[in-house]
Formats: sequence, structure tokens, C-alpha cells
Amino acid sequence: MIRISRLVWIAAAALAGCVIAMVIADDPQPGETVAGRVTKKRGSFLTVLDFGAKGDGVADDAAAIQELIEAKVGSLRFPAGSYRITKTLVVDLDKVGFTSFVADGSARLVMAGSGPAIRFIGTHAGSADPPQFKTNVWDRQRMPVVEGLAIHGDHEEADGIEAKGTMQITLRGVHIRNCRHGVHLVERNRNVLIDGCHIYENRGIGVFYDQVNLHQSNISASHISYCKQGGVVVRGGDVRNIHIAGCDIEANVDRSGPPAANVLLDCADGSVAEVAITGCTIQHSKEAHGSANIRILGRGFANRQGQRMPFNCGNVTIGDNVLSDVQTNIHLVGVRGVTITGNTFWQGYEHNLLVEDSSHVVVGPNAMERNPLYGYTSEGKDGVVFRGCRDSTITGLHLHNVIDSPAGIVMEKCERMHVTGCTILDCDNAGVLLKECGYVSYDALMVSDRRQGATSVALRAVDASGKVLKEVPLSRDKEAE
Repeated sequence: MIRISRLVWIAAAALAGCVIAMVIADDPQPGETVAGRVTKKRGSFLTVLDFGAKGDGVADDAAAIQELIEAKVGSLRFPAGSYRITKTLVVDLDKVGFTSFVADGSARLVMAGSGPAIRFIGTHAGSADPPQFKTNVWDRQRMPVVEGLAIHGDHEEADGIEAKGTMQITLRGVHIRNCRHGVHLVERNRNVLIDGCHIYENRGIGVFYDQVNLHQSNISASHISYCKQGGVVVRGGDVRNIHIAGCDIEANVDRSGPPAANVLLDCADGSVAEVAITGCTIQHSKEAHGSANIRILGRGFANRQGQRMPFNCGNVTIGDNVLSDVQTNIHLVGVRGVTITGNTFWQGYEHNLLVEDSSHVVVGPNAMERNPLYGYTSEGKDGVVFRGCRDSTITGLHLHNVIDSPAGIVMEKCERMHVTGCTILDCDNAGVLLKECGYVSYDALMVSDRRQGATSVALRAVDASGKVLKEVPLSRDKEAE
């Protein structure tokens, strides 16, 4: 038997015998606290509107929602409406217990103050290894959720969602727009999931790993676009196991601002490794100075105060992506152990691929071509450059129509490089240029240039002054056969 203290039935037989029923939640009794009401009504379908929030876009709903959080309601449900807040909604997980913000896409938080609209604070200080979990994390903190909720910034310093010390924070179907940073990950977190989200047109960074110690994070099936300081950005910290899969990541640059990238791993003050970027469309905008689709900045073997610093960035897989319309499609500096395979490149206005001061980079079969489907691609150079690299392989690469460049593939000051089984078509000057290189092995290359009046050669090796040490002509007669 279901007992409801107050039930209002509204019945009408005018419309084919339909009966409409409406349940109205108990009004607060004199002296009754929010926590008391929550306890009494636990299990009922209550929303933030039942506890003082207005959702009219005018009233400040921050205090009412925060009071509900403090009452340990657990599930905060948001019906259709615009919930304006001027202070951050703070979820101290160890204090309030399991907490979720749940909507169906028709509700939005409008952050009219500085800081994040929602801040989750946990106390997890270990790794993801089960023995390192304290009991209170499993009992009160695991898997805070935001689902189906939109967040709109209405302040220059408004952010979307911030997480610190959390375990298994999960964002599903979240829309974040007009904020500074969309998702801000700070200090330490573990096992972050961002799935099916729209992080769009923000002034700062879409998903920001900010000097964070974070292992195990997945970003999947999301749109991250038009964030002016980068789409997915890691700066410093200790970051492992990032998987970015099946996303559309576009135009995350400021056309009049400093260089930015759709995906940027900046390891200058930290360490990043074990990264997979797979099955994404990553592109735009060529107008921005220094723009890149994927840029990974490590330290390589840098000499600092007489000491050789080890690599701090690597073990990265970049596979099966669509990459186009930036100054450099992929830019790697000072990294180790990167594989690039199965991608489609075009419109690299300076480079399709630029690799500097790196080792153990493997470039497998990729299509880098000038597709007439896009008429304006003739502006792009589309070249491949390895500079100061060693111990790397290029195999099975398909490269077409690199223009206004010394060669299709350029290697400068490289050592122990292997180039094999590549197809290099219609490139200016040379198929492959070796400048001041040490041991380079090349074989089974198909280099052809059938453009009218072409004078390119298959391979050219030069010294520091540009003096030609070796030149391999194209086999034009054999090609004609």
C-alpha cells in the first residue's frame, strides 16, 4: 500500500474518458528542515523546484540548490528551466555522500559568478589500485555524476565543472558553453569518464588537465569545438592513460591569439604517457598562427645545468583519425614511442607532420593527399619533416603533391632512420631529402612525378652547406612503360 499524505485528483471525462492525476509534494511544516523533508520523502520523485529553486532564469537559485546538496539528497533532479546561480555549487563528497546532477537536456545552469558552476571535491589520494582505496571513498564518494544538464557561463571567469580528488567522476550528455574552461581537472583525480558531451564555444579550454595527477581518463563520442585556448589540453602534472575516441574536435583556437591546438599535451612541467587518440575527426583553423590538430611537447634529452634529462612524454598511439585544415596536422617535439597509422591527412598548410628532437617514432600507412574535393587545398604545403630525430621508421606512407617545399619527406640532422615501402607522388624538388643525416636506410620507395615540366628527383642528400652528396633520379623511362 502506497501512503501519500496529500493527494489531489483532477478527473475529467471530456477527452475520451481520460483521467489526469497530479501528486503534490508535502509543503514544509513549521520548523522542518530541508534534511528532514528529504529523509521523509526519500524515494519520491522530488526535484530542485520542490525545495526553493525557481528555474526562471532571474532568481538566484544557488542557495536553494546548495542547501539541498548539504541535505544529502544524493540525486538532484532538474526539470526544464534556467537555473541562475551566482556562487559555485560545492559538492564535498566525503561530507554529503554520493551525489548526482540529473536532467534530460531541457534544464541549464547559468553561472553568473566566477569559478565553476559545480565543484566536486573528494579525498581519494591513491592510485586506481583497489588496495589504495580508503573505505570512505567507496562508502560516500565513488562516481559522482552529471547527466543531461547544460551549463552556460554568464561571467568572464565562469567555468563549467571542476573536479578535485574524485574517483570515477562521470559526465554524460553534458552541454557546456560560453564558459572559460569547460571541464577543469585539478590536483588529483582517478578514472574520469566524459561521454556524449558537447563542450562548445568557450573562452578557454574545453577539457583541461591542469597540473593534475590523473591516471585513467576516457573522452568518447563528444563534440569539443570552438574553445579558444585548446580542445583537450594537458599542462604539466602526472598524466597517464588518456583515451580520446570517436570524438569531433574542431577549431579550438583563437584566430587572433597565441598558438593553440585541438589536442595539446604540454609536458614541459610534468609527464604524460600512455595516450590513445583514435577514430576522431580533428580539424580547423588554418587562419590561426601556429595552429595544430595534435601537438605533443616533451623535453626529449635536454641538457639542463649539465645534466641530460630523460624523455617525459611518449607511448602514444594516433590512429584512424581524419586530420585537416590547420598549419600543422601533427606536431611532435621531444617525444618517444609514438605510432601514427591509418589516418587521413590533408590541408596541412605548413606541414602534415612535423617531428622534432624525438625517437622511436613509427609512421605507418597513412594517406596524405591533395583531394580535389576541397578546391582551396592548393594553398597547403602538406610536407613531412623530421628534424633532429633518431631511431624511427616510416613505412607504407602514401604521400601526394607536397608543394613549395624542399621535398615530400625531409630529414634534417637525423640518425638511424628507416624509410621503406612508401609511395611519394608529384612532390616538388625531391621525393626524399636528407640534410646532414647520419645512417638512413631507404628501400622499396615508389617515387613518381608526372606533372608537366617536372624536374624533381627521387632522393637527394646534401651537407650543411647544401652541397649535393648524392642524388637518385626518377626512373622516368621505366615509369612510362
